[in-house]
Amino acid sequence: MESFNREVTPMTIGEAVRRRILQLCRERDLSVNALSNRSGVTQSTVNNIVSGRNRSTTVSTIQKLCDGLDITIEEFFHSELFRHLEQEVQ
Repeated sequence: MESFNREVTPMTIGEAVRRRILQLCRERDLSVNALSNRSGVTQSTVNNIVSGRNRSTTVSTIQKLCDGLDITIEEFFHSELFRHLEQEVQ
């Protein structure tokens, strides 16, 4: 039996947060605009996060988005996306 050595490319925390928000919106058939309305986070902030322009979202903003998604912050971070993050301090 052949074994495959799959190399995982680490991503930044900002990219992981961006992907997780988009994933959760897709799963709930929720637009970014609808998430903005449900969470109380401005549409421009949500757009900046999901477009990658904002790479350092605060925990407070993530908590509000979680409230809008009706999940806990623990559920938000319980994803494979957060398993292989780049080291922030070099």
